[in-house]
Amino acid sequence: MTLLATLRHADTAWSRAKRIQGRSDVPLSAAGRAALRARTLPALCTGMRAVTSPLARCVETAALLGHPEAAREPRIAEMHWGAWEGRRIAELRASLGAAMQENEARGMDFTPAGGESPRQVLERLRPWLAALAAQAQPTLAFTHRGVIRVLLAEACGWDMLGRPPEKLDWNAVHVFRLDAAGRPRIAALNVALAPRPADAERRA
Repeated sequence: MTLLATLRHADTAWSRAKRIQGRSDVPLSAAGRAALRARTLPALCTGMRAVTSPLARCVETAALLGHPEAAREPRIAEMHWGAWEGRRIAELRASLGAAMQENEARGMDFTPAGGESPRQVLERLRPWLAALAAQAQPTLAFTHRGVIRVLLAEACGWDMLGRPPEKLDWNAVHVFRLDAAGRPRIAALNVALAPRPADAERRA
């Protein structure tokens, strides 16, 4: 079994405003940067190889948590939301009405206009997961909410209808155990970042 630890990027102005980010390359907010400077990764991530989504919000999160050298991995970029990027889910529900309800009722096959579905995200993740399992090297991935939700769905057999089987803290590390074929299972969820010592925080 190979461990895969995942961490969502810190806050951006768009995430605080509940705007859909998708592939839009939005930087971290000042508050997001400050939150990271006050934290360190949990001990279980020590010695793991680090990779990051190529989007700036993940690259900067990795750097602020001690991994400026993290390799870019395009397959763990956020789900593409197409024409809906920059909008809010509540606005889409109000403007699209029944069509949005029907789309959301498709679960793993929910597809934004011009974007990709969670199932398509899983399909691009599968070869990467299989490669991680073949290398048998514990890995820490700085990634996105949509990617982590897809991993949770695959690990639990969740069809993305109704409430998630587990409540995720988006400021914590979520760890999956990959079998020989790269299939994920939950190892540990909601592993908190540790407070950074005051002297280290000042240096950061």
